[in-house]
Amino acid sequence: MDIRVFLPRDRDAVIALWEACGLTRPWNDPGSDIAFCVSKPESTILVGEAEGPENTKRVVASVMCGHDGHRGWLYYLAVDPALQKGGHGRAMVAAAENWLKSRGVPKVMLMVRPENDRVRAFYDALGYAEEPRVIFSRRLDGK
Repeated sequence: MDIRVFLPRDRDAVIALWEACGLTRPWNDPGSDIAFCVSKPESTILVGEAEGPENTKRVVASVMCGHDGHRGWLYYLAVDPALQKGGHGRAMVAAAENWLKSRGVPKVMLMVRPENDRVRAFYDALGYAEEPRVIFSRRLDGK
């Protein structure tokens, strides 16, 4: 798998990947999330490409990352369900961490729903620690 920065031509493939992995929610439009992310210098989407049918490259993994200058955040880590458990997720997390490190960001964080034991175990295996925090939120878009 080759990892590179998202290009506009990847939009539909990335959204399809996120949907296949169950990452989208009705209240978050993935196209808007992509547009907002790639419009800011503090964030990016990395994609993993692998050989597909007829020797064509296809998007098989992604991760969105960004930072506030102190904390980096990971979102939308996705690997094609048919290719999971093959190290692609680890590679995408490492690439995102390197992207953040290259910008001087000292810490990376992410959120996982409490009932998602499989993903919690994945990050635990990568050395991520669960931190006791309470997250507050407020919608600013009226939804």
